[in-house]
Amino acid sequence: MTAIKHALQRDIFTPNDERLLSIVNVCKAGKKKKNCFLCATVTTERPVQVRVVKVKKSDKGDFYKRQMAWELRDLAEVDAKDASKENPEFDLHFEKVYRWVASSTAEKNSFISCIWKLNQRYLRKKVEFVNVSSQLLEELPKAEESVPSGESQSVAGGDEDALDDYQELNAREEQDIEGMMEVCEYAISNAEAFAEKLSKELQVLDGANIHSIMASEKQVNILMQLLDEALSEEMLQSVKEQMDQISQSNRLIQISNNNNGKLLDEIQFLVNYMDLSKGHIRALQEGDLSSSKGIEACINASEALLQCMNVPLRPGHEKLMSVKQQQHLFTELRDTFSRRLTNHLNNVFVHQFMSQLLNLDMFIQIFTHGHDQSSVLSQHMAELTLPKHSPLHRDLLHYAKLMEWLKNTQREKYEGLSRTYVDYMTRLYEREIKDFFEVAKIKMAGTAKEGKGNKFATLPRKESAFKQETESLHGSSGKLTGSTSSLNKLAVQSSSSRRSQSSSLLDMGNMSASDLDVADRTKFDKIFEQVLSELEPLCLAEQDFISKFFKLQQHPTLGEVEESDGGVPSRQPPPGEKDMVRLMMNKVFQSIETELNSLITLGDKIDTFHSLYMLVKMSHHVWTAENVDPASYLSTTLGNVLVTVKRNFDKCISGQIRQMEEVKISKKSKVGILPFVAGFEEFAELAETIFRNAERRGDLDKAYVKLIRAVFMNVEKVANESQKTPRDVVMMENFHHIFSTLSHLKISCLETERREAKHKYTDHLQSYVINSLGQPLEKLNHFFEGVEARVAQGVREDEVSYQLAFNKQELRKVIKEYPGKEVKKGLDNLYKKVDKHLCEEESLLQVVWHSMQDEFIRQYKHFEGLIGRCYPGSGITMEFTIGDMLEYFSSIAQSH
Repeated sequence: MTAIKHALQRDIFTPNDERLLSIVNVCKAGKKKKNCFLCATVTTERPVQVRVVKVKKSDKGDFYKRQMAWELRDLAEVDAKDASKENPEFDLHFEKVYRWVASSTAEKNSFISCIWKLNQRYLRKKVEFVNVSSQLLEELPKAEESVPSGESQSVAGGDEDALDDYQELNAREEQDIEGMMEVCEYAISNAEAFAEKLSKELQVLDGANIHSIMASEKQVNILMQLLDEALSEEMLQSVKEQMDQISQSNRLIQISNNNNGKLLDEIQFLVNYMDLSKGHIRALQEGDLSSSKGIEACINASEALLQCMNVPLRPGHEKLMSVKQQQHLFTELRDTFSRRLTNHLNNVFVHQFMSQLLNLDMFIQIFTHGHDQSSVLSQHMAELTLPKHSPLHRDLLHYAKLMEWLKNTQREKYEGLSRTYVDYMTRLYEREIKDFFEVAKIKMAGTAKEGKGNKFATLPRKESAFKQETESLHGSSGKLTGSTSSLNKLAVQSSSSRRSQSSSLLDMGNMSASDLDVADRTKFDKIFEQVLSELEPLCLAEQDFISKFFKLQQHPTLGEVEESDGGVPSRQPPPGEKDMVRLMMNKVFQSIETELNSLITLGDKIDTFHSLYMLVKMSHHVWTAENVDPASYLSTTLGNVLVTVKRNFDKCISGQIRQMEEVKISKKSKVGILPFVAGFEEFAELAETIFRNAERRGDLDKAYVKLIRAVFMNVEKVANESQKTPRDVVMMENFHHIFSTLSHLKISCLETERREAKHKYTDHLQSYVINSLGQPLEKLNHFFEGVEARVAQGVREDEVSYQLAFNKQELRKVIKEYPGKEVKKGLDNLYKKVDKHLCEEESLLQVVWHSMQDEFIRQYKHFEGLIGRCYPGSGITMEFTIGDMLEYFSSIAQSH
């Protein structure tokens, strides 16, 4: 360690005029061992600077380099970890805590002891030593007691010698001491006598040296010369001390100048940053808040005031009287201007609110008491628009920066203005939205009452009737407040003149295209779309205004979520601020969701199929709102209403299924195409038109599957219960109609049902044909069925003719009963019977007749084959040919 110490002194500290006092080999605690040295040093010149220097070997390992240095005055604490046990760990607390592990406890203790001595000698602010053994801190006080006060302040080399007072003997010195002690045997047993002997010998040697010097004149002269030089050096030392004093004085003067400069900087800082111009003060106290120039001047003054109030004062500034006076002035200006601004904005809110209400009341007076009430009503209903508040927003946005200033300085007044604005706008929007929805409901009721043309042009013209209807739509305040119940009653009564209150698949199946009044539903769709189209920009505009005017951040931006470039998290708005826009919007538009649900209920009562239109329109607007802002008030509200619309849609589908199950068929008339089968076709055509490219196509597909399965099940149920029409006919006709419908519409989710419908139609057509053809040739069919039964029992085909019941005579007898004329007569009766079974709208008569012709020919060939195999060589043949059969079928079809 001594060699390292000398090397460090020579290579690192001597060039920097520093002296190395103590060294310790350390590594950082808790990390991979990378050894370095901590060195305690002092400068060789005044003023003495004491440092702790970190020295590290170079990467190549051939020399040492200075890595880091700390001033000892910056050291706050030394923590030796454990005062009672040996522990190589210790901490040095500078601006941060540095944790070290020494190579040995002895090195650590020696280093800490040196630090303690340097602290006691040079520093006024004492370092705190924690967990340090008291034995390490006992040496220096004793040494200092023996040093005179004047000497303790000297730096000319005594300080370093006092600290570094131990020097190891070299080999020659050790040999001399050992030889001297061998001569004096009592050196060890009597140390005092040995020391006295050494002292006497030293005096004798000193005397001999002096006598030798004085004995030679030349040596005396040399000695005198040396004394003269010493005197000269003493004078130089005096000059040096004087120069040191001058240097100290200059340093004190420099410190004074520096302090004066810093004081001037402080004064300039306070003057520059805490001085508000007279123009700004005048603007805050009496600036015009109703003109653009006045508002701009007030904005500039308020921002300047806020900057002055937010100046980061340095320690001690707050005790200055001038600073206190300025802060008091700023507080008074802030309070005065905030009162002026709050009163002015309250007046602006009241004025704008009253002007909007005045315009609305003027319309209501014309609407309720005007000369041409019906024309005004028709014009207003034709427009179906909501008032726009963009002028109000434009005027108020001039004060947005002042609102931000108020938010940052007077939070209570800011929140009070927010509540005032919300209260006024809530009342205004409540009236406007209620009136708007009343008009929409009247227009919907008009679509239910009249199928075509202007719905209100044909309303009763009698003044008393109109007055009575109008009174039901407005309250004592003069605004439109018509009750939902009266409108629902009007809608139900109007709808009953054209069709029942709720449409159903059964109703649609019994109606013509004109009865369905598609134009009526289209007009409802336009009304509902107009309502949503008016609400959407109104809500978005109000939400955008609230966020801008009240300086509210609705959602965290990317910069708020991530950290800034410097690694410091960027500022996020308070959690309550994020929700404030939503809360204000909920309050302002608290009636929208209720009115929308009421309108949806009315539309559903007028026609349950309106739920299809409403589901598509509402879904589209929800999707649009979510793309703009997923967390906006509009998106949330429309999403809630969409749940109601979807529930009505599901209820509509469930109602259709329930009515299918409750259908009753007359026992005296043929069944034909069932009403709900025809109704499903028209429902599907209507739905495909409505849901084309719609976002909620999946809901319709699910409804299709439920409906078609219900249709299948109830067709079979009716077919089983039918008494007038054969089961096969009911199944054949209805499943043919379903197959045709699904093939025409090409509904991908019902492809399986389309194939199933075709299969059922084909099977029941074949079954009906086979069962019907057994009637014209009944005895012949029974005879050959018996022949086939004997063959199936094991009788050889050429031996069947030997059976008594199936011999040749019995065969000829049966064939004679069916001559050509008789066959034609039986087919003619069959055609008439099929014609009675089948319905005209499905047009399956010719298809069935052609199938019967093919089946009859197949049976004829089958009978001839049996005759040839079972009665070979008998020469027995049927009394009519295939050509005769074709002629019979053709002539019968043409005759009818």
